[in-house]
Amino acid sequence: MKPFRLGILQVNHDKSVALGDRFPDDSHRFRDLFDRLDNRYRYRVYMTIGGEIPDDIDEQDGYLITGSPLSVLDPHDFLPPLYEFIKKCDAAKKPLIGVCFGHQAIAMALGGVVSRPSTGLNMAVQTTRFSHLESWMQPAGDLDLYVSHEDEVSILPPDCRPLGSSGPCQHASFAKGDHLFTIQAHPEFNDGFMRAVFGEYGSHINPADFDASLASLDQPTNGDIFAKWADNFFHLERE
Repeated sequence: MKPFRLGILQVNHDKSVALGDRFPDDSHRFRDLFDRLDNRYRYRVYMTIGGEIPDDIDEQDGYLITGSPLSVLDPHDFLPPLYEFIKKCDAAKKPLIGVCFGHQAIAMALGGVVSRPSTGLNMAVQTTRFSHLESWMQPAGDLDLYVSHEDEVSILPPDCRPLGSSGPCQHASFAKGDHLFTIQAHPEFNDGFMRAVFGEYGSHINPADFDASLASLDQPTNGDIFAKWADNFFHLERE
């Protein structure tokens, strides 16, 4: 079997000493996650934060949009071309996964609503509880994953179906057809990176939630199970 050609649209470029200089970037975190699978992938990274978008959606077999500390509610120059790309993938039923920022960007591009609740920064290990399981969600079950976000999808796009919720986030995962799959959490994070992120941004957490959020980092997470789900999703037999 030929390696699956995965295009990773990176929407973050961290230049900080505390994070950017110490840890792999977003696309490499996903490559590290998927490289533990039995199936092999051939990667192409698009620096979408710098305006790089695939010229043709058929350049790759499928795509993944990464997370980012940026907000889809702000007027970033790269967002309109990214939204157009998402719409093209949707129209052509090209396999596309969105994670965190990518999850929110897909919602915005397809007519959903993203908002910023007054609860502040949500940063912890939380359980994404799935009310509906798709065929590719094997092994089945809820997932304990790292979360780090202020914005959330408050209204799903038309024709999208809710899959799961997480903590205060009602729409933490959704799908459309068998070609779009999103999640608000960060399956690609590991313990060292999450603790470094917590050290940088933990002061923005509601003080009443701080101790519980920090303590939650001791829980094991299920990023490897999510990787299997993504692998199953990308290798679905589609018309």
